[in-house]
Amino acid sequence: MSDSNNSNVMVPEAKEAMNRFKMEAANEVGVNLKQGYNGDLTSRQAGSIGGQMVKKMIKSYEQSMK
Repeated sequence: MSDSNNSNVMVPEAKEAMNRFKMEAANEVGVNLKQGYNGDLTSRQAGSIGGQMVKKMIKSYEQSMK
């Protein structure tokens, strides 16, 4: 079964944690996110948030390998 909605979280209990993670990453790159819909973000802002999230996930993974 394929789901075309990328905003679905595989583990429902993780949704709130992912939202906190996204807000933290947005804050770190200086993008002001609000709760709910943020469709007014520019592509650059959204990309900065996503890039920061990936950077933090890679750093966490590298730390776990030590």
